[in-house]
Amino acid sequence: MADAAAPKLVTRRTFLGWWMASLLTATVVAGLAPILVYLWPAPPKGQKRGPIKISLTTPLDQIPDGSATQILSPTSPNSAFVMADGGGDNAAGDLAFGAFIVKSQGKIAVFAQNCSHLGCSIGFNRDARTFDCPCHGSRFNLDGTVLHGPAANPLSHLTWQQGSSPTELQIDGIILGF
Repeated sequence: MADAAAPKLVTRRTFLGWWMASLLTATVVAGLAPILVYLWPAPPKGQKRGPIKISLTTPLDQIPDGSATQILSPTSPNSAFVMADGGGDNAAGDLAFGAFIVKSQGKIAVFAQNCSHLGCSIGFNRDARTFDCPCHGSRFNLDGTVLHGPAANPLSHLTWQQGSSPTELQIDGIILGF
């Protein structure tokens, strides 16, 4: 009879069971880690949200009615404008690196230069007074509404306010890597 106090030997079957369990655990962890990082990303470092000051060559009150002026986000420090609303490929909180200041019927609006269809950069057609997307042919009115598809949603607005002078504009944005 075997002694009850004697140490138990590890059998081949027990060893292979533990070995297979550790391999399976390592495989599951290696497969889940990228998915968990995607679902719960680390918070961005070096970003600061706040107004971005833009200097204009023409004061806001002197912009001609029915026109648009393109502005770009500053590159030093690297920054981007934050969309206030959107639809299609644009959503509130998405970034834009350029915008258009539009004066239509005496009112000023600032739109992101991203097409709402697939995010291409739109251009201003001075003759037709429309915004045209060179990628897929979408056209937008001066008020940002869709004139011709395939875009189904209007252009995204940017939150802005006049700065300390008539040639200064402050647009809601993010400074990247300050």
